[in-house]
Amino acid sequence: MDEKTTMENLLMTTKNVCDLYLHGTIEASTANVHQAFDSALSKSLDLQEAIYQKMTQKGWYQQQEAEAEKLMKVKNQYAGIS
Repeated sequence: MDEKTTMENLLMTTKNVCDLYLHGTIEASTANVHQAFDSALSKSLDLQEAIYQKMTQKGWYQQQEAEAEKLMKVKNQYAGIS
């Protein structure tokens, strides 16, 4: 497996872990459990950011700018929701 594929797999796995820790934080029944999940989530988000930055530096994570027309369509769609 090449380095790009490895990094992509790490990023996806880290994103999934962040999702699990977020739900654990939200659903925690005690302050201690909440704090444990919250701390793990914070560390995982930091790791996700580091992986993302490394992939961006190597040109492996390409971003596309959103079209202004599509942004306005979504904004208008949800403008009446409060």
